[in-house]
Amino acid sequence: MVKAADSRGQAPGTPPTVRTSGTRILVLGGGYVGMYSALHLQRKLRRELRDGSVEILVVTPDPYMTYQPFLPEAAAGSIAPAHVVVPLRRVLDRCKILIGEATAVDHAKRTATVTTLATAEEGTGAIEVAYDELVIAPGSVSRTLPVPGLAEYAIGFKTVEEAIGLRNHVIEQMDIASSTRDPAIRDAALTFVFVGGGYAGVEALGELEDMARYTSRYYHNIKPADLKWILVEASDRILPEVGEEMGGYAVRELRSRNIDVRLRTRLDSCEDRVAVLSDGSRFPTRTVVWTAGVKPAPVLAATDLLLTERGRLRCTARLTVAGVEHAWAAGDAAAVPDITSAAPGADCAPNAQHAVRQAKVLAANLAASLRGGAQREYAHKYVGSVASLGLHRGVAHVYGRKLKGYPAWLMHRVYHLSRVPTVNRKARVLAEWTLAGLFKREIVSLGSLEHPRAEFESAAGGGPGPGTPRPGPPGVPPRGPSDPPRSTPPDTPGPARPDTPGPGPDDSGPGGA
Repeated sequence: MVKAADSRGQAPGTPPTVRTSGTRILVLGGGYVGMYSALHLQRKLRRELRDGSVEILVVTPDPYMTYQPFLPEAAAGSIAPAHVVVPLRRVLDRCKILIGEATAVDHAKRTATVTTLATAEEGTGAIEVAYDELVIAPGSVSRTLPVPGLAEYAIGFKTVEEAIGLRNHVIEQMDIASSTRDPAIRDAALTFVFVGGGYAGVEALGELEDMARYTSRYYHNIKPADLKWILVEASDRILPEVGEEMGGYAVRELRSRNIDVRLRTRLDSCEDRVAVLSDGSRFPTRTVVWTAGVKPAPVLAATDLLLTERGRLRCTARLTVAGVEHAWAAGDAAAVPDITSAAPGADCAPNAQHAVRQAKVLAANLAASLRGGAQREYAHKYVGSVASLGLHRGVAHVYGRKLKGYPAWLMHRVYHLSRVPTVNRKARVLAEWTLAGLFKREIVSLGSLEHPRAEFESAAGGGPGPGTPRPGPPGVPPRGPSDPPRSTPPDTPGPARPDTPGPGPDDSGPGGA
């Protein structure tokens, strides 16, 4: 029996990889650039999408876009995890969504190699997806260095899963410290080391310290002074985007809260749950948070497109990939010339502010190229930055004006509320902020969410109980219920770098305005 076609001209059950007639626009990535590019394209090409002359296929590892500036507040419990993400299938209702990951691109053949959940089940290996126009926006991944113990014991702060896992972990450490009789275990549980003084590290540390200090009032034997917070930064200042003066204020503000800010310092090792710093300090700790910058996604190295020395796609000011046609890029993956800069050869900073604006120009230029219209160059002057240092604390340097304290924190919230996609998310976030101001914080750890079957396995006698350490990947020590989630292991270690793992020029941490 022949199945009836749906409103998009395909039979029900047809995979999105099956090509229909017309021009296929393949968008690799569902982050800032991927989502906003597809969103603007489906608006500008509404007529072509309706008559089937154009189709937009978005390939993304996750069915949602994460609004990263809200990750610190999600970790602190100010915003629910579901409200930090934007569901792509709802927002991109005229596009086809394929949950998978691009592992290679052969632009000469106009094909991308993609792995999906189904390819793993079928055992057929990766599939090749053909396209006519390519928007490559895979974003970035955490930049790691071959620090001993980093892959085994550290946690990143780039995804909503990591943010919520870190919140659960911090509260669990307080539970351990409250119940142990061993002073060494208590001290290690209450010591938290953050590596990287960019937006991600500073905002995550500020929010979590605020949350933990509040939570300590509900423990009979833990005081705020018992908590030890350490920020390790390789350069001579933190938050370089807000300027030297505001960065200095941020250091003083953190230190006034008994946070140990160590500048010009590296993390040399975190083996055996001991953080060893380059200044000779040693801190037994069960928590090492790595936020020392980002690097381009690995798929860029598996393309036949022109890359810069930093591994980003060399692009033109019109957001096309240099040297080829029918390929477009923006955001973290792209080195886009900054035509507003007086410095020759300067590129736009890989941050959210540029990514969102570049996506709009990219979509307009791609639509114009399909219709034979004129394209324009991307030009945007960097207006400044805002950063939160915890509840009612912040720093800002916007349009030449410098703010600190409560005004900067309020500007941080207003700005990001205006930028989070969809009215639905804006309303939910605003409602949560309002309720948080009227009621007390939530101080519950839901660490069992990371192992939802543990209780049933214990009851059924088919596996370890909730308190039994769980085996990890080969070569990695078993994990206990209070161990932090593991980040993706670092790349194959290369020669040790003489410089230090601080946030470099490619650091586009979650706080960038």
